[in-house]
Amino acid sequence: MARQILNTLYVMTPHSYLHLENDTLRVEIEREKKLQVPLHHLGGVVCLGNIMVSPALMHRCADEGISLVLLDGNGRFKARLEGAVSGNILLRQAQHRQAANHTFALNVSRAMIAGKLRNARQVLLRGAREAADENDAKTLTAAATALRASVRNLPHTADLDSVRGIEGDAAKVYFSALNGVVRRDARSHFGMDGRTRRPPRDRINALLSFLYSMLMNDCRSALEAVGLDPQLGFLHAVRPGRAALALDLMEEFRAVVADRLALTLINRGQVGSGDFVEREGGAVLLEGDARRAVVIAYQERKQEEITHPLLDAKLPIGLLPQIQARLLARHIRGETEAYLPFLAR
Repeated sequence: MARQILNTLYVMTPHSYLHLENDTLRVEIEREKKLQVPLHHLGGVVCLGNIMVSPALMHRCADEGISLVLLDGNGRFKARLEGAVSGNILLRQAQHRQAANHTFALNVSRAMIAGKLRNARQVLLRGAREAADENDAKTLTAAATALRASVRNLPHTADLDSVRGIEGDAAKVYFSALNGVVRRDARSHFGMDGRTRRPPRDRINALLSFLYSMLMNDCRSALEAVGLDPQLGFLHAVRPGRAALALDLMEEFRAVVADRLALTLINRGQVGSGDFVEREGGAVLLEGDARRAVVIAYQERKQEEITHPLLDAKLPIGLLPQIQARLLARHIRGETEAYLPFLAR
């Protein structure tokens, strides 16, 4: 129904009604109270699907700096309500200058994609080590070798299109091999033929899209928290309504946060073939109680600790976007010579 994780409230039951009651957020279903949370305990509210929110609560959230995020039933970002921007204008000015600087944008993009490919490679190598089938191990190892070659080619790119080209080719190799990490008896239901989106065409792509939406929202929040403009990116092209910098930042986290979790949920049987529905036109969507289970698993994953190689300290995975956003802000200000992406060990 509704679940509070750390300081974010996730509301998932269709037709829930959120409204303001004194200094609390009240959740009702068919006029029956299900949850009541003091506003000072909240940093954000995320609504999945058909959730109703009162205007009074919207205004109060804006006043209190509580973000209100709307996702569709499959977890895709729809809208975000927030109050006045309090970010550092000097940092944003520097961000706009550096976004127009071809060399700066190219170097940051190279670093982010290098982080993405190295972390994706770790997923493949881990799968190869744990593979019960020798052919799976060989396929995964070969794909990991190809990703290493892609990383080595990144420093030689002359422009952003070349970086995007390397990333796109490496992504095809990565997703073509990812079946080798899926448990063999689950592949008939969770096999994938490359990455598909808008809409996803199979169950594993639907699950990945759902997780990526939540990850993107976390990266956007991290950028806003440090005062950066999430709309102005370096790698992803600027488009109206597109959080380009959030998409940039999430690249290095896709494999280590979302992909690993998706594979774990499938291999442990926590998500099954019956948790998806195929719509007219071939779109496959995650539905029902499975969405709630995935949200809970995602939040639990964020609380797991992982070693940050640069800080040489263990941190909750959920803090990684905040750390990397701060490192990016320091580089934009000119306080560091390069942006160093997060690399999973």
